[in-house]
Amino acid sequence: MTNPDQKTYTFHVNGMHCRACVILVESELGDVSEISKARASLGDLSVEVTGEFGDKSQDHVANDLSEVLKPHGYTLSLEKQRHSAKWSDFKLAIPISAGFIIFFIILQKLGIVNLINTSNVGYGTAFIIGLIASVSTCMAVVGGLVLSMSANFAKEGDKVRPQILFHVGRLIAFLVLGGAIGALGSAFQLGATGAFILSLVVAIVLLVLGVNLLDVFPWAKRLQPTIPGFIGKRVHGLKNVNHTLTPFLVGVATFFLPCGFTQSMQIYTLSTGNFWTGALIMFTFALGTLPVLSLLSFSSLGIHKSAQSGVFFKTAGLVVIFFGIFNLINALVSAGIIPPIFSF
Repeated sequence: MTNPDQKTYTFHVNGMHCRACVILVESELGDVSEISKARASLGDLSVEVTGEFGDKSQDHVANDLSEVLKPHGYTLSLEKQRHSAKWSDFKLAIPISAGFIIFFIILQKLGIVNLINTSNVGYGTAFIIGLIASVSTCMAVVGGLVLSMSANFAKEGDKVRPQILFHVGRLIAFLVLGGAIGALGSAFQLGATGAFILSLVVAIVLLVLGVNLLDVFPWAKRLQPTIPGFIGKRVHGLKNVNHTLTPFLVGVATFFLPCGFTQSMQIYTLSTGNFWTGALIMFTFALGTLPVLSLLSFSSLGIHKSAQSGVFFKTAGLVVIFFGIFNLINALVSAGIIPPIFSF
């Protein structure tokens, strides 16, 4: 039976970029006592909410719910705002990203760090991709979990232990489950063709992620790979379970969240066909995400909310595209389709 006191409103969501954002918006709004149902759409960047809002106007409801979402970098509005590519950000993003790339290449040439390998993703590359992933919109759900747990346990006077358990659980999960994926790859006995296809997939995923970070082609968001949404919702729902080990379990569960960066590393790990190589690749990737996620835990850091976020994301996007192109070239060289282009 329909409740006559319930109303349904549709709002435009500003700041929503990927499937992880959809899960986070639905989860956070679903926790609001007034709301009985929240359904977000990445296609038109909107969210439909149903609940008992009393005599509040639609604009009033939008403002109240925006306060709930602001810590995660989202706001609601009645009208869809026109997308702005902010091409001027590239004036800084291009030279900064070029400087990073040149720095990486110099380190590689000097043999200090194996950031780029002609046949596979090195541990340095995995760490750097982890760094970029930790501040991308793709990790919105993980950041949301960290913020939610920080707030919940802080109310009980326990600020440090839950955060340590969360990060320890995340690192252990990426080490053990990364190894399991690597071992699973050996069971399939991937031949040259299989390894080439997986390397190609990793390169394409990185290119799509990089283009999305540039935020100049809104249609590219639909190309971003993801796992079924219900998995992310189940993982995000763990934050409401009141148990001593909940932070540890949530940290473990982040391995399964819909982040394209994580999935690209998981796909590559499958191609290694080795437990320890897979374990170390995923563990190094998780280590790359640790600094920013730790800051987020204890200081509510939000790079995506800063005035320079456009320059930052475009810089990160260009670096990720660089890695995507490099992996694509390496895959083609390894398959003998093209001759070696670079000497590093």
